[in-house]
Amino acid sequence: MTHTEIEITAEFVRDLLCDQHPDLADRPLRLGARGWDNQLWRLGDDLAVRLPWATRSADVLLRKEYAWLPALAPRLPLPVPVPQRLGEPSERFPRPWIVTTWVPGTPADRTPATRAAEAADALAAFLTALHRPAPDAAPAGRGRGGPLADRAERFTEGLASATELGLVPDPGAVRAVWQDAVAAPAWSGPALWLHGDLHPANILTTDGTFCGVIDFGDLCTGDPACDLAAAWVLLPDGAADRFHAAYRPAPDAPTLRRARGWAVLQALSGLLIGEAGLHGRPGGKPTWGPPARTALRRLIASARR
Repeated sequence: MTHTEIEITAEFVRDLLCDQHPDLADRPLRLGARGWDNQLWRLGDDLAVRLPWATRSADVLLRKEYAWLPALAPRLPLPVPVPQRLGEPSERFPRPWIVTTWVPGTPADRTPATRAAEAADALAAFLTALHRPAPDAAPAGRGRGGPLADRAERFTEGLASATELGLVPDPGAVRAVWQDAVAAPAWSGPALWLHGDLHPANILTTDGTFCGVIDFGDLCTGDPACDLAAAWVLLPDGAADRFHAAYRPAPDAPTLRRARGWAVLQALSGLLIGEAGLHGRPGGKPTWGPPARTALRRLIASARR
């Protein structure tokens, strides 16, 4: 992470709005969240301002959302943050930023879904609607949606680090899930639209089920197994089978095997980010650890069925 040298405050955000979108500048402003790539400032009741602050790649990701998400959002059955305005780099702030709609709810890493059937159906409906063939000009992912074998080094490093920290009680079982996923036949269908980053902090809950999906910076195309990993990462215990039955077209066995591999990668990453958060290290988020441990437990159990 490379935090911006500019301190982002409510006054600073208001000055940006005055410069480029003065009709929005008199709305109430308050900090919503500091994410991995962006800061989110709530703007009134129905809008939000997203500004890159912690990674160099955030600029490209914001522009990608601004270009593609408005066309995709109308067909999605869960609310998503639809870009409304683009802020261009300036002397005040040398990076792009966007104004989007505000999506209410609580991130699932803080308040997980508890109503299994409702959450499984909501997630299946969302991914069924999103996973449609993408145009040739659609953006490629940062390694998301491609062959799992391309992520082998990341898996090896993640498992070694998590094991050394005592976060993985049975590394052999985790390695077996990964090896089975890598050995599965590759995706042979068309390149489908993917969210690309469906971890618990990027999906919102209310009343025990999902109510919104946020952060489409990794929007890309490829193998749907990348997103289908969410069944083990996001849903309550016992809900994965209902999700797989509701998702269309029904995923075949190789796709589910690859999805488990993507879920293992997410779980290992979540364990390490959660551990860093417990110790106050940069980029750490303590709320990421518990869902990651649950996901690994489920993955090992599902592979042994």
